[in-house]
Amino acid sequence: MRELLRGFPVVTLTGPRQSGKTTLARAVFNNRPYASLEEPDVRQAAKDDPRSFLARYPNGAVLDEIQRCPEILSYLQILIDTDGRMGLYILTGSQQFGLMSGITQSLAGRAAFLELLPFAVPELASAGWLPEDIDAILLTGCYPPIYDRALAPATWYSAYVTAYVERDVRQMLKIQELETFQRFVRLCAGRTGQLLNLSSLATECGVTHNTAKSWISVLEASYLVFLLRPHAINFNKRLIKMPKLYFYDVGLVAWLLGIRTTEQMETHPLRGSIFETFIISELVKSRLNRGDRPAFYFWRDSNGNEVDLIVEQGTRLMPIEIKSGRTLTHESFAGLERWCALAGDKAVMPSLIYGGDECYEHKGIKVRGWKACDHLLT
Repeated sequence: MRELLRGFPVVTLTGPRQSGKTTLARAVFNNRPYASLEEPDVRQAAKDDPRSFLARYPNGAVLDEIQRCPEILSYLQILIDTDGRMGLYILTGSQQFGLMSGITQSLAGRAAFLELLPFAVPELASAGWLPEDIDAILLTGCYPPIYDRALAPATWYSAYVTAYVERDVRQMLKIQELETFQRFVRLCAGRTGQLLNLSSLATECGVTHNTAKSWISVLEASYLVFLLRPHAINFNKRLIKMPKLYFYDVGLVAWLLGIRTTEQMETHPLRGSIFETFIISELVKSRLNRGDRPAFYFWRDSNGNEVDLIVEQGTRLMPIEIKSGRTLTHESFAGLERWCALAGDKAVMPSLIYGGDECYEHKGIKVRGWKACDHLLT
């Protein structure tokens, strides 16, 4: 972030609520003022007289939750163009779509963008907070308050959904039937790591296809879920065209599914999908934490042959298979071997991430335990 502040007048930090955006911004700008536009009086002052509001901060500031007052962005553009200095403002926001569209319109070329997700495995490990047991982290997730406040995951996620998810949804969509939306979110949790069939999801929830599509967009905008698109390379085979649905945080998935103990997690029928969600979200974090946009896809043909993750590496493709078990067999490698035979020279660094701890190579395939998954993309 400090490097970006040397080259841009504004750095915008986005991500889910409670992922540590404010803490990071204030740590970087520890000598600058801070203003949260969540506070009604601050927001009203910014809306009523944006010029006077910005004049309070002649040497820049941290402006938190900027999506609550998007009108100020145009005035901010004039101010930074007149001033000419780099690194004046850090803006934070928790709603991706509205915030990004406002900034790209008003601050194009003037703002750099960073996305901050909950803790990654290396961050938890360096702080001494990484659980030894994979089922413990699948249950707990990676949101910072659970660790630095020593809260029970179920207690924190219950408050989080009520205080932030449902409130943000009301603001963005003005949903009347909140109970129906709650059911929708739980149904989505039951589909994490799976193909997203919007028609089936809408039918099961009792809403229209367009409503389901709109609600998925809201969950994306709030950094709760993301869609993984299928890669277009077909090797003369018919491909699945639906995206796959993933949550950014598996602790939230576990809470939504009613999983409250590691014993329940260990035997849950969706444990494999939850583990896959965890690994792919970790790989997304590893890219975002380096300031890169992940070029991630999956590959699946109409016969069910699949590779969990395809990473574009220039003109070549890196296939990654994900297995939740702690023990691997010959069959664990069959999907990767089959895909590499199809891909030929396009394949590079085939890899397998599993629920165990060892790291080694097997017939040209890199095998990494879950704690070392971040190392694959460095």
